[in-house]
Amino acid sequence: MQIIAFGVQSDEKPLIEKAFAGHDDIRCLDVFLNEDTAPIAAGHEIISTSVNADLSSRVLDTLAAGGTRMVAQRSTGFNNIDLEVAERLGITVARVSYYSPYSVAEFAWALAMAINRRIVRASTRTRDFDFRLDGLMGRDMHGRTVGVLGTGKIGEAFTRIAHGFGMNLLGWDVVENPACVELGMDYVEKERLFAEADLISLHVPLLPATQNVIDATALKNMKDDAILVNSSRGGLIDSRALVDELRKGRFTGVGLDVYEAEAGLFFLDKSLEIVADDTLARLVTFPNVLVTSHQAYYTEDAVGQIIDTTLQNVLDYKAGRRSDNVLVPSAPKS
Repeated sequence: MQIIAFGVQSDEKPLIEKAFAGHDDIRCLDVFLNEDTAPIAAGHEIISTSVNADLSSRVLDTLAAGGTRMVAQRSTGFNNIDLEVAERLGITVARVSYYSPYSVAEFAWALAMAINRRIVRASTRTRDFDFRLDGLMGRDMHGRTVGVLGTGKIGEAFTRIAHGFGMNLLGWDVVENPACVELGMDYVEKERLFAEADLISLHVPLLPATQNVIDATALKNMKDDAILVNSSRGGLIDSRALVDELRKGRFTGVGLDVYEAEAGLFFLDKSLEIVADDTLARLVTFPNVLVTSHQAYYTEDAVGQIIDTTLQNVLDYKAGRRSDNVLVPSAPKS
C-alpha cells in the first residue's frame, strides 16, 4: 500500500521515509493539501497531512471520491478538519495527541527572551559592526509575574522554566494542574492575569471558547510594557486588535509563532511575492514584534515522536485497532 504525505518539510522527509520503511511505501510531497492538490490523493486509501492542510468539506468530498479512507494528521491540533463531514463520508481521522511539550515551551521562552533582551536587533546591528547598546535594555525576569493561559503539558513545562527564573506564577485554565500549584501557581480569572502579568504566554487549544481569547478588551487590560507570546494557535489572538494596540506604542514586545490566517503562507517561500494579508504585513513591520513560522514544535525529538505516532496510527487503522489518537473512528465494515 502506498501512502501520500502532504506538506512534508525537507528535514522531515528522511525521518518519515526511515520510519515507514518495512511497513508501507510512502510518497512525501512538499505541497499542502487543499482543493487544488486533493486530486493527487486519488487511489490512495491512506494520506497523511500537516497542520496547515485544508480538510474542509469540499476537500474531504474529493478525497472520499478518490478512495481515501484514512487521514493521519501529523499534529495535535485538528481545527483544520471538518470532523462531521469526515464521519459522514466514512473517513477515519487520527492525530498525534502527544509529543515533546518541551519543544514548544522552550521555544516560547526563546521568543520571550529574544524580545525582552532585543536579541534580533542586537544581532542585526553587530552584522554591520554597530556595537552600541542604545535601545537594547531589557528587564530581569526574576521577581516579575508570568501569566500562563493553559496549563496542560506544554503550559506546565513553560511554568517550570518560569519557576526556575524565580517568577511569580499566575495561571488560567478550566482545570488546575496540581504540578503547577505545587510550583506556587495562583489560578486566577483571566482578567486579573491580563492586568497583573509582565509576560503572558498562550498554551490553550483553539476551541470556540478560546477563539480570540486575546481580543481588544483583553489587550487593553494588559500592562503597557507587557510581553505577549503565542506559540499555540493563531486564532487565539484578534490580530487586527493587536495591530491597533501596537500602533499606540504599547507592549515591550509580542512574539508570534502562529498567525490566524497562516494557511497558505507559513511553511512556504513568499519572499518574491506580494503578500496580500495587510494585517500580517503590518505586524512584521513593528520593531517590537517577532514573527516566526510555526516552528515551536520543530525539534528532532518532537518531530520524531510525531512521525512514530503517525506510523502507529496507520498500523492501528490497518489492524482495525482504535487508540486515543482517533478523532473519527473507522466506518463499519459493509
